[in-house]
Amino acid sequence: MNKEQMDQMHAGKGFIAALDQSGGSTPKALLQYGISEDRYSNDEEMFSLVHEMRTRIIMNPTFNSKHILGAILFENTMDRKIGDKFTADFLWEDKKVVPFLKIDKGLAELENGVQLMKPIPNLEGLLKRASEKNIFGTKMRSVIMEANSEGIRKVVEQQFDIGKKIFEAGLVPIIEPEVDIHSVDKEKSERILKSEISNQLALLDKDVKVMLKLSIPTEDNFYHDLMDNPHVVRVVALSGGYTQSEANEKLTHNHGLIASFSRALSQGLTAKQTDKEFNLMLSNSIGTIYDASIK
Repeated sequence: MNKEQMDQMHAGKGFIAALDQSGGSTPKALLQYGISEDRYSNDEEMFSLVHEMRTRIIMNPTFNSKHILGAILFENTMDRKIGDKFTADFLWEDKKVVPFLKIDKGLAELENGVQLMKPIPNLEGLLKRASEKNIFGTKMRSVIMEANSEGIRKVVEQQFDIGKKIFEAGLVPIIEPEVDIHSVDKEKSERILKSEISNQLALLDKDVKVMLKLSIPTEDNFYHDLMDNPHVVRVVALSGGYTQSEANEKLTHNHGLIASFSRALSQGLTAKQTDKEFNLMLSNSIGTIYDASIK
C-alpha cells in the first residue's frame, strides 16, 4: 500500500472525481455528453467513446492534485491507456491523483427496502489485476430505499464482508451504502445506517482501513463522528442526483465531508464544446466542488 497515496487520501485538501459509469450507465453518461446511441453500434465503440470523454476530463489542466485527491475508474478504463500509460499510472505519475476502481457488478432486485450488490465473479482475480495496474483502492455501491432495519443491516454486512477481502488483497475499499435522496424516510435510514456502520467498524481488526462514501446527510455534520474512527481513512459524499449547485450547497454544511461526484462533476460538459469551452466549464466545476469540499 502506497504511503504517499494513503497520506493524501487521509489528510489532503480536495475531492474525488467519480469517472466510473459502468456498462449499464454509460449510454446515459454519453447522452448527457451529447453522444446519442446511434453514434455507436457495439460495446467496444461505446467504451471507446466514453474513454475519450474521460481522457478529455483527466487532461484538463485543473484536473490535478491541487484540487482532486483521487479518481474512481471503471474496469474498462483501468485496462485502457492515456497516451502510452495505463490510466491509473497516468493519473498518479502525471497528475498525482490516486486511482480507485469500481468493482461491483450492479444491484440486485429490491428486497427489504434495499438493493444489495450482485455477486462479484472472480473477485480475487479482479483485485489481483487491480494491484498489478497500480490501483490504490476500490469502490462498490449498494442502495437503501427505505428505513428497513433488516435490509440496511444486510447492506452494511455485505459491504464490510467484501471490504475485508479487498483490504487483505492490499487495497483500500470505499464502502458505498447510498441512501436514495428521494426516500421518504431518508433521515431515519441514515440513523440506522450509521449505527450499523459503527457496529461493523468495531469488529474490524486493528490495522484494517476503509473509506466511506455516503449520501449527503439530512442532518448537518451527522457523520462527523465516523470521520474520527481510526479505521476510517476518509468519508466522502456522492451527489446522488442533486444538481452540482445543490450538492455543493449541502456539502458546505458538513465540515470534513468531501465530494466524490460523478454527474455533478460532468454537468454541462458536451462533445460539441471546443477545448476552450470544455476546459473552462470543467475548471469552473472543479473549482466550485473543491471549495465546497474544503469548508
